[in-house]
Amino acid sequence: MASSKLKQLGLVMTGVFAGVMISLNFSANADKVTPAPLPVEELRAFADVFNAIKQGYVEPVEDKKLVTHAISGMLSGLDPHSAYLDAEAFKDLQVGTQGEFGGLGIEVGMEDGFVKVVSPIEDTPAFRAGVMAGDLIVKLDDTPVKGMNLNDAVKRMRGKPKTDITLTIMRKGEARPIVLTLTREVIKVQSVKSKVVEPGYGYLRVAQFQENTASSVVQHLGKLAKEGPLQGLVLDLRNDPGGLLHGAVGVSAAFLPANTVVVSTDGRAEDAKREYRAVPEDYLRGSRDDFLKGLPEWAREVPMVVLVNAGSASASEIVAGALQDHKRAVVMGTQTFGKGSVQTILPLNNTTAIKLTTARYYTPSGRSIQAKGIEPDIVVEESANGSARRVREADLQGHLGNDKDPEAESKAKAAGGEDDEPSPRFELAGKDDYQLGQALNLLKGLQIVQNKK
Repeated sequence: MASSKLKQLGLVMTGVFAGVMISLNFSANADKVTPAPLPVEELRAFADVFNAIKQGYVEPVEDKKLVTHAISGMLSGLDPHSAYLDAEAFKDLQVGTQGEFGGLGIEVGMEDGFVKVVSPIEDTPAFRAGVMAGDLIVKLDDTPVKGMNLNDAVKRMRGKPKTDITLTIMRKGEARPIVLTLTREVIKVQSVKSKVVEPGYGYLRVAQFQENTASSVVQHLGKLAKEGPLQGLVLDLRNDPGGLLHGAVGVSAAFLPANTVVVSTDGRAEDAKREYRAVPEDYLRGSRDDFLKGLPEWAREVPMVVLVNAGSASASEIVAGALQDHKRAVVMGTQTFGKGSVQTILPLNNTTAIKLTTARYYTPSGRSIQAKGIEPDIVVEESANGSARRVREADLQGHLGNDKDPEAESKAKAAGGEDDEPSPRFELAGKDDYQLGQALNLLKGLQIVQNKK
């Protein structure tokens, strides 16, 4: 797929926070800064257009609707991640950070007038029905998608749990459309999973960075500790679209020495210029107890491999970058998504808000991964036959540039290949998980070297 074709990227039915590094700044408001002088000529042009629509459009249009669309367009034109959140979207975001929301569980974008599946979310109706990355949704029930915008399509796919919707899908390699009937349900994303994959080797998966993800990581490390001493740990961040900033800091802090720099941010506002460290005030919210007090002693010392791919974005890239820069873990897999910006939620009133890109973030060594991604220490494709091409930040229209590496965009596109193919379908941590197998081989090799020493 040509990169210019992907117009928007969104997350259907799973909360608008995913894929976004969010600083939940709900107390912020516009009067904290001195208002900028108003551009009189431009506002006059706006008023002229507004008046022309009110007088001449084929049907009457409410003032509120026109102003809302103007605000939405003003934000969406900045970059792919700034947006106006109406009452429904704002509520979805707040609920989504808690890990529960309603719908189908599909991460989607818009391409050539059709809804394109970026990825189905694990353990959701879409995933179980066999929806695949790269699928084009051309019809919702009996209504063609062509001509809808992404928000309209999303709203049609939303609905009450236990109600059905029929998706008509075009899939590369299939001569005829695929018709799937899905039953909507409340999506509860379990952000952390773990198991002992082989005696002495643990597996820890973080699927999203939610409000309680970091504390869940500590709990799962405790469960792994009860299985016996570990000789190696795999932290799986593949297809993790991101989430909350303090969650990324907390997960990193579980594996790094106290007070270690995890990430820094820099923006135009003074409060956007700061470092985040492995200290309670940077990973706790409110007056909660420090969950890292229950961390097993071996967590900061056990040999680690971090698995990443093109679906690893934002918060997951912060964790991978921090562990890589501090040489705490070997990062393995394929180049990550490349989203190196922070969005702040600025409420306009009790029901609506704007999501505004306010800063870039940088790994502890000062690297920007914007439109570039984290380059693995060891490149391992998704299968022995290679990896499929996936959408990355550099493919999104209007994305921010990389202030540290002007050539990052072209490098990321070159690394991604030419064609946008469905990703190999396999169960993460299953018997056909090629990358996990290679991670375990590396950990076993490190153990042999350590034993010889």
